[in-house]
Amino acid sequence: MKNVKWDKSRIVATTSVMAALTTVATMIFQVPVPETHGYINLGDTMVMLSGILFGPLVGAMAGGIGSALADVLSGYAGWAPYTLVIKGLEGFLVGLLGGKDGRIKALAGCLAGGAVMVLGYFLVEFLLYGAGAYAELPGNILQALAGVIVAVSVGVEVRKVLGRV
Repeated sequence: MKNVKWDKSRIVATTSVMAALTTVATMIFQVPVPETHGYINLGDTMVMLSGILFGPLVGAMAGGIGSALADVLSGYAGWAPYTLVIKGLEGFLVGLLGGKDGRIKALAGCLAGGAVMVLGYFLVEFLLYGAGAYAELPGNILQALAGVIVAVSVGVEVRKVLGRV
């Protein structure tokens, strides 16, 4: 959206819409992991898309707020503060590294953001549950990889269209 002036109102509106979409994507498909009192979901797709399409600020805010809201609404309120930080960092990093033109940059940004998500949750889970954290590691890796595949495939093409607006 190179021809659009990004004033504060447009940033707030875009962030709000992307946060809402992140919440819905997170809540629509959840697989509980009893060992860590958490769940696997599809929200990373929207966190990564937010960063790819709109850069680090919208990526961080939409990713953190949208994912934390999904935790609260899904009965995982205890995870919301961790999610706010972890998913916020994920969205920021994707936007910082992958918010530029090119599929390779988008891929690098999403891989880095996915790694932050996997490592962030693993560290919190390890501090809270010890070895139980290993139970969620494969699911988080799969969740991150699914997010990378969808976000890079869709995001780069949508970014081309938005660039013409």
